Amino acid sequence: MSKKKCWIIIFITIALNVVMVQWTVESYLGREYEKVLIFSAIGVVGAFIAFFAYLNWRKREYTQSSKD
Repeated sequence: MSKKKCWIIIFITIALNVVMVQWTVESYLGREYEKVLIFSAIGVVGAFIAFFAYLNWRKREYTQSSKD
């Protein structure tokens, strides 16, 4: 996976997390408690994907710069 793909994944998952937080709050305030767990779980999974994409980007960035 290239560095550019890592950044694309990071931005998409962060945008997904923003939407999931909004939907979670709306569900909670709308008393639709069965949706709160689903949206929260999707947000947590997105956060893990963003974190692992960041780790992959960092690994590629610093291994490539040390070769130069």
